[in-house]
Amino acid sequence: MSAMTEGRFISPGKMNAGMPLLEVEQNASISPYEFMPSWFFYAPVVIQSLALGLRHGDLCLPLIANPSIKLSGMVGESKTDILNLAGPVAKQWIEPFITLTKNAHNLDAQLESAMQAMNSAQLSFPIVAKPDLGCRGVGVKLLKSKAQLRDYLQTFPASARFLLQRKAPYQAEAGVFYVRYPGQERGKIISITLKYAPSVVGDGTHTLKELIERCPRAGQLTHLYFPRHTQKLDWVPAEGEEYPLAFAGSHSRGSIFRNGNQYISPALTRRLDGILKDVDGYYYGRLDIKFADMESFMAGENFSILEMNGASSEATHIWDRQTSLFEIFSTLLKQYRILFEIGALQRKRGVKTPSLRALLQAWREEKSLVQHYPSTD
Repeated sequence: MSAMTEGRFISPGKMNAGMPLLEVEQNASISPYEFMPSWFFYAPVVIQSLALGLRHGDLCLPLIANPSIKLSGMVGESKTDILNLAGPVAKQWIEPFITLTKNAHNLDAQLESAMQAMNSAQLSFPIVAKPDLGCRGVGVKLLKSKAQLRDYLQTFPASARFLLQRKAPYQAEAGVFYVRYPGQERGKIISITLKYAPSVVGDGTHTLKELIERCPRAGQLTHLYFPRHTQKLDWVPAEGEEYPLAFAGSHSRGSIFRNGNQYISPALTRRLDGILKDVDGYYYGRLDIKFADMESFMAGENFSILEMNGASSEATHIWDRQTSLFEIFSTLLKQYRILFEIGALQRKRGVKTPSLRALLQAWREEKSLVQHYPSTD
């Protein structure tokens, strides 16, 4: 039986421990807009951006909203470089990580070097591997052994950097969109997205393939799940055994997103104010966060930051299946109005805007590299 089939509200299970009950309806498991092409949603954003660029006299203002980040985090930004902006206060809230570069040396020598770096940083398996440059969960894998780390190294593109980050001690996950205008002491959370890792639960009778097909949501996303679990599709999970279908917290990889804006709290906002004021030049973006439970998260406690994303971030609650098309458009348009406003304030403070040519070049470099990343868990 699928973990997502019975009842209007279901327990989130061990994989999503600490999350609110997940609401699932038999015939409404996927938003009609969730997997539509990006250009459909961003066409109005482009039109608005052209108008705002004319009004402000500079189309590139969004590229300086976060002045310490390459192109403000619009494209081509380094996860390592952003996380390294954190001062001593902020670092306490970030999951420990190391950054490695795939080089031309012998693979076994690189593996031993990586193991030594892990030991020096007191990191151990299981560990999360992710490309230093990339988005939407591309190339993210949960590595459980030295052999799996070797496979990741082998398939990773040469001369590219990747992170090995401690697997968070929490199961619950959220995307928290935070903005703060330059010169202001306090910021604002404008979006919280609850991210549920999809799974099925065995009944001792049906194969994994059958369990996926019988699930209201997963059955509509077999093109995502079947290739990822090819080796186990004929396997019959034991009764009550929960099996994960995706690890990376990205809806494009099959994770389930729910609107969590009702959980925005003053205590959490104040906590992020204190953390992010210790991150040099960070004013706008989405934090990917793991937390213990909703009560302590709203109190600003018991959570850790996995990533800090910049100008191209989305308020991902828009991918909740109950979000209307009007709200999707209005949310994206509001985001980019804020982005231009922050960029305009940064310009007044003397920050110079880069060229559109620099943006295009970074986009081409990222697109070329992403094509060679390992498959995503």
